[in-house]
Amino acid sequence: MVDVAIILGSASDRAIADKAVDVLTKNGVSYDLQVLSAHRNPEELDAYVKKSEAKVFIAIAGLSAALPGVVASKTNKPVIGVPVSAKLGGLDALLSIVQMPRGVPVACVGIDNGENAAHLAIRILEVNA
Repeated sequence: MVDVAIILGSASDRAIADKAVDVLTKNGVSYDLQVLSAHRNPEELDAYVKKSEAKVFIAIAGLSAALPGVVASKTNKPVIGVPVSAKLGGLDALLSIVQMPRGVPVACVGIDNGENAAHLAIRILEVNA
């Protein structure tokens, strides 16, 4: 069982995921990393989230940034969204992530800030330890 599941909407988001991985690794936190788009791989994403034993999810996505919200709609575990600066400086992704409907909570860190996503995941894990 891993502590954190990191899901990227696209392989092009890997540099941001690597920032999170570095923080998790330095702190001895186990993780699993998958590239699963909410739009291109909906069935695979659904299956992954449902079978995952991770305690926290980090979802990294740009453009419409649907990934964090979709993940949050499929689990009761904490989801941290990381907006990517793919277009409009990442403002489109940031607004998409923070404007989730009631009952679908997603924490959101700064644009391209994989490090803070990992730090937040670690804090969530410590509180629930």
